[in-house]
Amino acid sequence: MFKKLLFTFLGFAVFSSCAEETQPKPSGELRLEYPVATYSKFHSPCNFGFEYSNFAKVKDAKNACWYYIDYPEMKAKVFLTYFPVTNDLDLHVKESEKMVYEHTIKASSIDTKSFSFPDRKVYGNFYELKGPSASNLQFFVTDSTRHYVTANLYFNTRPKPDSLAPAVDYIKKDLLHLIETFEWK
Repeated sequence: MFKKLLFTFLGFAVFSSCAEETQPKPSGELRLEYPVATYSKFHSPCNFGFEYSNFAKVKDAKNACWYYIDYPEMKAKVFLTYFPVTNDLDLHVKESEKMVYEHTIKASSIDTKSFSFPDRKVYGNFYELKGPSASNLQFFVTDSTRHYVTANLYFNTRPKPDSLAPAVDYIKKDLLHLIETFEWK
């Protein structure tokens, strides 16, 4: 009886395994959609202002004239810091560049774009770091004589370039708009 049951089970297994081959399912892509950006004006008591996305919130940071531009739905923050310039502009620029190039361990490339808006006395560099770096976007803005602002984007998650790409692209557009509307008072 046992042999008969075993042969029946094996026969069933052999015949049922001859069915159509199992095909792997194509990998699905997560579709992240963010709202069309609209902007609000931010005025700092520290002699500067800019427009930021309504998808974000500007919050005070731990020091005076330091701010977070918080993107809560993306778990991202842009840390914005202000420093008065007192014959130490070179030091501030070197410190910003050091912050960027410390990421070369993880970054696969760093794209640098300089910008200049002489009518508003806004000058600086915008850095885009590719690959699994801790900070994907950084920039600094200065009037070259009295004021200096630097900003760094960080996500509250492990750096995964493919997963973060849509959020980085969205925030990059916001930061470029911020720079284009930046003004000193």
